[in-house]
Amino acid sequence: MVRVCFGEHFAKHAPACDMEVEASTVGEALSAAFDQFPVLKGYVLDDAGRVRQHVMVFVDDRFLADRASQQDRVSATSEIFVMQALSGG
Repeated sequence: MVRVCFGEHFAKHAPACDMEVEASTVGEALSAAFDQFPVLKGYVLDDAGRVRQHVMVFVDDRFLADRASQQDRVSATSEIFVMQALSGG
C-alpha cells in the first residue's frame, strides 16, 4: 500500500504519517486520503484540481512532476509526502 504523509501544518486536519491507501498514481493516493480527511483537499488542491502553489509534494524523495493532474506513477512501496512550502524574504 502507498504511504501518504502530511506535514506538520496539516496536523490539525489529519494524522502526520499513518495513512496507507491503494493507488497507482499520486492523484489516486491523494483522492483516497481526501476521502478519509475531506478538509485537506482545499488546502492541497486549488479549484481546478492542481496542487496549490505553496504546497510541495514528494514521491519517493522526488518532486511531484505532474502538479496539474498528479499522474506520477506510484508502487505499493511508495511514500508520498505533502507539505507547505515556506516563502518569504
